[in-house]
Amino acid sequence: MTGSQAQGPLNLTPRQLDLLRAFRTHRMSHACSPTMQELADVLGVSKVTVHEHVKLLVAKGVLTQEPNRTRSLALAEDVVLPDEERTLSFPLVGRVAAGLPIEACAQSEQLDLEDLFGPRVGERHGTFALEVRGESMRDEGILDGDYVLVERRQIARNGERVVALIGEDEVTLKTYFKEPDGMIRLQPANPDFEPILVRECVIQGVVIGVMRRY
Repeated sequence: MTGSQAQGPLNLTPRQLDLLRAFRTHRMSHACSPTMQELADVLGVSKVTVHEHVKLLVAKGVLTQEPNRTRSLALAEDVVLPDEERTLSFPLVGRVAAGLPIEACAQSEQLDLEDLFGPRVGERHGTFALEVRGESMRDEGILDGDYVLVERRQIARNGERVVALIGEDEVTLKTYFKEPDGMIRLQPANPDFEPILVRECVIQGVVIGVMRRY
């Protein structure tokens, strides 16, 4: 693994790119970050080797990691892997609950915007799509069966619509608010649904667009 030539604008070695792709695939499939051992198993290397690469990627600002917290590894904002560049299709990573939280979907497909709308949609890096299930965001015009385009982000501002991971494997689409007492309120846009109040959640991304096919 040593002596590899760096490649791409991120100045990454081929092995580091492999690790980042494995990380991304796990996040999309399981809605949580992989452990070092899980990355090692996928890549066929030792856990120590994965630790070394992760340490270098954190130092380069490509990954972020919270100390002493399990599964806290995250891709830094605005980081775009080479295979995410210049595309009109986004990974369709599953379905998101606009209602009660649902279990994260383990399947991954491609949502091709040219197939849906023709070749008119501009590029957006680090973006994925989710199919909406439920009516809790109805009053903001997000309906059951719609697709939301989600910009990968780990931080949200009050009033932004987010895809949030609650606990280990429940994902929901709601409007994000950080309350003065530190609680997080995930607010639906339908009076038939109650807000979700949690002490912490993992922001998977922020909604940047809604698509509907008639």
